Amino acid sequence: MGRLDGRVCVVTGAGRGIGAAIAKRLAAEGAAVVVNDLGVNVDGTGQDQGPAAQVVEEIRKAGGTAVANFDNVADHEAAENIIRTALNEFGRLDVLINVAGILRDRMVFNMTEEEWDAVIAVHLKGTFNTTKFASIYWRTAREGHYRLINFTSVSGLHGAAGQPNYAAAKMGIVGFTYSCANALARYGVTSNCISPAAATRMTATIPQTRPGGAPTIREDDPRMSPDNIAIPVVYIASKESDWLNGRIVHVRGYDIALYNTPEIIRQITSREPWTVDDCFRMMEQVFRPAVEGRPAFPPAAQPQQQQEQPAQA
Repeated sequence: MGRLDGRVCVVTGAGRGIGAAIAKRLAAEGAAVVVNDLGVNVDGTGQDQGPAAQVVEEIRKAGGTAVANFDNVADHEAAENIIRTALNEFGRLDVLINVAGILRDRMVFNMTEEEWDAVIAVHLKGTFNTTKFASIYWRTAREGHYRLINFTSVSGLHGAAGQPNYAAAKMGIVGFTYSCANALARYGVTSNCISPAAATRMTATIPQTRPGGAPTIREDDPRMSPDNIAIPVVYIASKESDWLNGRIVHVRGYDIALYNTPEIIRQITSREPWTVDDCFRMMEQVFRPAVEGRPAFPPAAQPQQQQEQPAQA
């Protein structure tokens, strides 16, 4: 018996890297999987049905159930067909996992409009497109235990300097996921984000020495295998995760971390309209000590609570 027996999952961007690892693990746990991938290069150019077809073949050879879909998540009508594939092939949809993405890296002062638009279209619009059509089904079906799992990134959460388009899209996905968590819970849907760190063909293109970039990721480090990202995704995709909604889970190597939800840390209040002088004085007095000398996003922030899994005998 697998953890996901009887569940139907759609995974976008599942032809390679993290998406492929997730699709294979879901199938190994008993899920029927729609493997979606347009088969583009890292920058979004070209098309190739080979990667998605190969993942499906591997799943089937291992005894799993999967079908391929080659539609473009950035195309609104095509995204409907991705969801329709699950309904037509398997009769239902329990889990939507939005992994598909591209890179067009450039510093903000050098970035072209086309480089901005292309990344926003795949990541942010693509996540909306598939989610819209999945939510239409979930709203009607009303059977519960549905899962929306979107992919964000430390590039957005920590502000990668050379990825303003990617960072904006990935933080946009966080806000979108928060909205879905509030809107879709009544229909039995939980909506969460994964922030992954793994060695993929995308991370291989990123200069590791760039200020504000992601921590170094070595391809030969087993901790950086995309397979490690798939394990907590399986849990969130399961029926057992009903309690988790509107959260960001970070996965790096063998570490799984829960991000906090943004909250006010300090506040100043006046009984009457603020004067400029009073605002200057109080913001300096109250807010400045909370941030001065501290990085906005520590690159290696330590978790408040950490618990290790006991070693197996």
